[in-house]
Amino acid sequence: MINRLLLLCTLLASSTLCFAHDYQVGELQISQPWSRELPVDLPGGSAYFTVHNQGSETDRLIAVSSPRAQTSRLHTQSSNDGMMNMQHVAGMDIPAHTEVTFQPGANHVMLSGMEQPLKAGEQFPLTLEFEKAGTIEVLVKVLPADAQASQDTAHVH
Repeated sequence: MINRLLLLCTLLASSTLCFAHDYQVGELQISQPWSRELPVDLPGGSAYFTVHNQGSETDRLIAVSSPRAQTSRLHTQSSNDGMMNMQHVAGMDIPAHTEVTFQPGANHVMLSGMEQPLKAGEQFPLTLEFEKAGTIEVLVKVLPADAQASQDTAHVH
């Protein structure tokens, strides 16, 4: 009985670690980096996450990079007269005591020139460089093409 209980505790502890997708650099917390699986014929993709600024000063995301892509750029997306516009931006402010969410149809990291398409279940590194907090590497989890990541959990909905 004790052996089974220990085994169960070990399995639960390891499964909790699998869903831990938060990273800390300075006063910034990066939550749940994720991406979507892509069709084989698309040479690019996007990465999404949320940055929580727990500090008393605005910081700025100034660069992104990944070994999976030839280029990685910050993009923002907006609607103007019913047309969706996506544009590259040099950086994004992360105001004090707020969070900035990178999600489909809004702010995101555009990954271009990928040799292999993103496949559900894999992970890839993404380096984020902040003006004040410095640099951090996060692991981006690739979800199935029809998945949405949730702010509240690391489960697929």
